[in-house]
Amino acid sequence: MDKLKIIISGGGTGGHIFPAISIAGEFRKRFPDCDILFVGALGRMEMEKVPAAGYQITGLPVMGLPRKPGFKSFLFMIRLLQSLWKARKIVRNFQPDIAIGVGGYASGPLLRAAIARKIPALIQEQNSFAGKTNKWLATKAGCICVAYEGMERYFPRDKLVLTGNPVRNELFSGTHTREEASRWFQLQDSGKTLLVTGGSLGARTLNNAVLANLDKFREAGISVLWQTGSLYFREMKAKTDGKLPENIRIVEFIDRMDLAYTAADVVLSRAGAGTISELCLAGKPAILVPSPNVAEDHQTKNALSLVEKEAALLIRDSDLEERLFPETEALFSNPALLVKLSANITRMARPDATSRIVNEALKLIAP
Repeated sequence: MDKLKIIISGGGTGGHIFPAISIAGEFRKRFPDCDILFVGALGRMEMEKVPAAGYQITGLPVMGLPRKPGFKSFLFMIRLLQSLWKARKIVRNFQPDIAIGVGGYASGPLLRAAIARKIPALIQEQNSFAGKTNKWLATKAGCICVAYEGMERYFPRDKLVLTGNPVRNELFSGTHTREEASRWFQLQDSGKTLLVTGGSLGARTLNNAVLANLDKFREAGISVLWQTGSLYFREMKAKTDGKLPENIRIVEFIDRMDLAYTAADVVLSRAGAGTISELCLAGKPAILVPSPNVAEDHQTKNALSLVEKEAALLIRDSDLEERLFPETEALFSNPALLVKLSANITRMARPDATSRIVNEALKLIAP
C-alpha cells in the first residue's frame, strides 16, 4: 500500500474530539508514515486540542443550525456554502484515501465533498440516537460504525458495524493504586469517593447540586472529587471560599482521568457517549444526569441504554439538587448494588473499538 492519507472530520466537544484522536493514533501506530489531516470548525475546541495531540488541523467556518428563524439562519446558510466550497478544496488538494466523520459541525461538509469525489467515507456515530448530519450522509457512506444496538432504526442495516466508541487507552493502564490516586488529588480516602464531572466546560446543574449538598457530604464522610469545568470554576471557587469541607476537592479540569477513575467508587456525570464508553471500561457505578440542552435529547437515550440493563442509575436534570445526596448515600450504603452496577456496566465495555473502526476503514480503502 502506498503512503496512506486520511482525513478525520468533526469535533465541537470532547465527546467527538477524543474518539477522533484515538482513531488517528491507531492509524499512526499501524502506519507510522501515514498523513493525517483533521478538519474541524473554526473557533471550536478541536482547533486547540488536535494540534496539542500532534496532528494538523484546518478549520471550516461552519456553525450549528439555529433553532429559531432570523439573521442567524441567514448566517448559517452563508457559512454552510463557504464550508462546502472550502471542504471541496481541501479534499481536492489533500487527496485522501478515506474520509472519516466523527460527528460535529464540520463532518457534514467534509464527508459530502469526499463522497462527491468517490472517496470512501466512514461514519462513526457515538450516540444511541443518530444525528441529522449522519442520517443525511448514511446512504452514501461505505460503513457506519456504531456504539449501540438497534441503530438500524436510523441507518441502512447492511452498512452497520457494532464497534463501540473509541476511548483514550491511557485512561485504563491499570498501573496506579487507589492510594496513589487519592494522594494525587489530595483526597481523604474514606472508602466512599464520588467523582463529579460535567465535562471540560462543566455543567451548571451538577455544580449547583454539589454546592447545595456540601455539608451533607461532609457529615456523611463522603469524599468528593469535583470537576467544575472551565465555565464555572471561578464562580464555584468564590462561593466555596473558606467554606469547603476537607473531604471535598474542587478542580477546574482533570488532566489525569486515569487517576480520577481509580480514586472513585461512584461517578456522577452527564451522559455523553464518550463518557459512557469510559465508564464502561472503568467499570464504575454511575449516576447519570442527561443534559436537557442537547439535540433530540440524545443523552437521555444514551443513559436509558444503560439503565435498562441495570448498569447505571439516572436522575433527571431538574431533580438533581433534591435527589443527589439521598441517591448517593443510598448507593454507598448498598454494597450489593454497587457490585451489580459495576459488573453490568463492565459487560457493556468494548475495549477494542478503535482497532475495529480502523479495520473497517481499511476494508473500504482496499475492498
